[in-house]
Amino acid sequence: MNIWFEYLYRDAGNNKIWGEVVFCNTKTFSTEELETLIRSSLIDGEFFDPDGLGLPELQFDSWDSELDHGWYEYNCVATTDNAPTDEKGRDIGDFITDLQASTKIVNQIIKRE
Repeated sequence: MNIWFEYLYRDAGNNKIWGEVVFCNTKTFSTEELETLIRSSLIDGEFFDPDGLGLPELQFDSWDSELDHGWYEYNCVATTDNAPTDEKGRDIGDFITDLQASTKIVNQIIKRE
């Protein structure tokens, strides 16, 4: 079974745009294992910086500096028979490794501020 990863962009006005990617799951992680791995790899267990992760970009037509920011929000994972759609052709485990590296960089920047 492949893994369906759902995420969203939510601005400060609570307007939302949803995104999804299907990853292969060659290591046969359960959704429970993935939920734990993903949540522990996120900023505050919920957010991530999409830069460099190769996910489809979520954006409203216009940028409002009062409401908009650069972070995405994780929603859920589920198993699926759908074909993988990840542009980089990654396994879900490889994506989580990328997510962990991205979050580590963001956390280092936050600590410096």
